[in-house]
Amino acid sequence: MKSKNFFYYGRKIILFLFSLWALSLVVFYIAHLIPGDPLVSYYGERVEKMSGEERLQAEERLGLNAPVHVQYIRWLGNALQGDLGISFKYKMDVRQVIKGRIGNTLLLGGMGFGLIFVLSLLLGILCAQQEGKMIDRILCQLGTVVSCIPEFWMSLWLIYLFAICFPLLPLSGAYDMGEAENVWGRIRHLILPVTVVVMGHLWYFAYLIRNKILEEIRADYILLAKAKGLDRRKIMSVHCLPNVFPSYLSIMAVSVSHILGGTYVVEMVFSYPGIGTLAYESARYQDYNLLMVLCMLSGAVVIFCNIAAQTVSERMDPRIRAVEGDKDFFKGGWR
Repeated sequence: MKSKNFFYYGRKIILFLFSLWALSLVVFYIAHLIPGDPLVSYYGERVEKMSGEERLQAEERLGLNAPVHVQYIRWLGNALQGDLGISFKYKMDVRQVIKGRIGNTLLLGGMGFGLIFVLSLLLGILCAQQEGKMIDRILCQLGTVVSCIPEFWMSLWLIYLFAICFPLLPLSGAYDMGEAENVWGRIRHLILPVTVVVMGHLWYFAYLIRNKILEEIRADYILLAKAKGLDRRKIMSVHCLPNVFPSYLSIMAVSVSHILGGTYVVEMVFSYPGIGTLAYESARYQDYNLLMVLCMLSGAVVIFCNIAAQTVSERMDPRIRAVEGDKDFFKGGWR
């Protein structure tokens, strides 16, 4: 059993590391294909006044004079040793740049994900219990309309309503100037961005959980439980939800990429100082070192959540564990 678990988790770790390496390779080459001059990010307008010799010296200083594959090998070797390089735009260590922003994204994305997780589950249960009734039809129609609204459009409308027409909430930033420690100020700045993140994804997952519950309710064993006279709430809590929950965990784990992408869009619209706006700036200014780390960080979260979702499903659902042995990684294929 220990040997089986060792190989099982070993495959997951190897898959995770291989995916990260492939992501780094793709991002590095695509980043170098982006039109623009990375020297402008570091030297600004002085680049236009540089002579040919000065430009070559500047490229050599930043490590941009070598072929792309040599630059990648050099970057990968330094990264494996913990040296992530400096940001061309901010002229400081990449880790220091990210450290000042990542907390804001974790706060926004974490609150959004948590609310989506809880509210979609509750909303899905409510609609499943009220299937076909007025409240179910209203919520389904309303949710369909809201989920079709692009996040940037919803953000602009909320800014127009609650920051311009009715100036109740701030329209940008993570806190008021000089008030980073003001908890209430941070909450006020989070209300609109979190609302957009939640509303952009809530109904999609609520609809999925509703349908999953209805599938379980129509199963034979539930019909038998009803025939025995079991209470409806007990059937839902004891029989339906435990069978639905592993699938729901998998869906939510896989959804991290969608919610993360939505968070980045919201950050840019609200000028929220997080990883999303930093990623946009790094791509715009060809800040290769910063862009690589941000892409790798985001990719690592998404890949880990997908692998974790699969692992949780295989461990919690016997029907998935039954086919666990069908994949033989070390024998080079599918059996």
